[in-house]
Amino acid sequence: MSARVCPIRHWAERTPEAIAVIGEGRVWRYRDLDLEVTRKEEALRALGARLKSRIAVLGWNSVQKICDFHAAARVGATWVPLNARLAVPERDALLHRIRPALVLGEGDIARQVDADMGTDGEAPRAILFTSGTTGTPRGAELTFGNFDALARASGANLGADPAQRWLLCMPMFHIGGLALVHRCAVYGASVVLHERFDAHAVLRSLHEDDITHLSVVPTQLKWLLDADGRRAPPHLRAVLVGGAAASADLLARARERGFPVLHTYGLTEACSQVATERLAEADGTTSGRPLDGVEVRIDRDGGIQVRGPTVMRGYFEDATATANVFTEDGWLKTGDLGELDERGRLKVHARRSDLIVSGGENVYPAEIEAVLARHPAIAEAAVTALPDPTWGQVPAALWVARPAMEPLPTEASLIAFCRAHLAGFKVPRRFAQVPALPRTANGKLDRKAIAAHFAVPEVHEVLNLVNEHDQRT
Repeated sequence: MSARVCPIRHWAERTPEAIAVIGEGRVWRYRDLDLEVTRKEEALRALGARLKSRIAVLGWNSVQKICDFHAAARVGATWVPLNARLAVPERDALLHRIRPALVLGEGDIARQVDADMGTDGEAPRAILFTSGTTGTPRGAELTFGNFDALARASGANLGADPAQRWLLCMPMFHIGGLALVHRCAVYGASVVLHERFDAHAVLRSLHEDDITHLSVVPTQLKWLLDADGRRAPPHLRAVLVGGAAASADLLARARERGFPVLHTYGLTEACSQVATERLAEADGTTSGRPLDGVEVRIDRDGGIQVRGPTVMRGYFEDATATANVFTEDGWLKTGDLGELDERGRLKVHARRSDLIVSGGENVYPAEIEAVLARHPAIAEAAVTALPDPTWGQVPAALWVARPAMEPLPTEASLIAFCRAHLAGFKVPRRFAQVPALPRTANGKLDRKAIAAHFAVPEVHEVLNLVNEHDQRT
């Protein structure tokens, strides 16, 4: 089987009537999907896509995006999905860096001129941007080999069964959603597509569409449990929960309702999963053992390091960041802290340094601080994470006013300013003005002191954000 190049063609020839995708009111069998992917491939070539071309992708999940993803692979082009929640300045900055040959929108294809076709070497299968510690998004270059290795390793854990039916509600601009699409194609499984996550729609689909597997972040799992008191359907075999730390209480609550939850740990730079619980030993206390072929070690400071065929080749056009994220002997430094228990299971103690994980979305304080520093009334700002019962964490900001600045901005105006430059999930939920930012003896921002500042009720006002779900999109 030539699954690495085009698994859709393989299954179209072997099991043409098998269901590939259900979505947008239509059932796509592998025969149908192959015809549409072929049409898309021809369209991409006609518009100038070639080996090593970068194709930027905008928007939410759709059947056409699944077809475009596979068509780009046939061309040998690199898929570069951009977060649909990005503010226009953020999106445009990434497009300027990517220099794509084509931009795929919601229903059209726009040609980009003077595109850079890339450097020598194997073209990556995809480039997925994730914020770095500097606040500047970094593009993880993931190869065909990375995606295939992840599919094999995940299949060894969950089974490589064409009868599997995965519900896709994770966005395809994140590695969790994109890897799921590739994995199902490799094994000839079915995808039930949801454009975006909606708890009631997902629950209805779980019961009515014979879903066997689901992947969600902890916030989405909480919404599912809150939305409906029914038990999970008996045909549901596994629910992967990752993207952020899931509390033991949440996992226990899900298991009580019959949801076969499996805690998982991963990151974009390792093509999604690094470690995942096995059904036979799932108890929610760890993220399980590393996937087959993936190695995990803990450094002397408790940092989690990863090595194996799923690990990216580096960051897009950033040799310095690439060198810094790998050890001299080739291990990826995740920046997370954890330990391996006596059974080889991974327990993650903390997410990356300073990282805010809000509803499964990664937010770095430096990125928000850079935006606030551009406000005419703000001399400097510092951002921290606050616990939140719905999102897990939300950003909060301390700020120092410029001298003789009158009138001072209101919380509402600061929110509006941030919303014009940042995705909704990055906008701080609390603001407090201070005379000076807390710093350590060596002059660095004291993140613990900043967080403690918000623990004092009279220091800040809790913003009454109406319709929080819409605020984040």
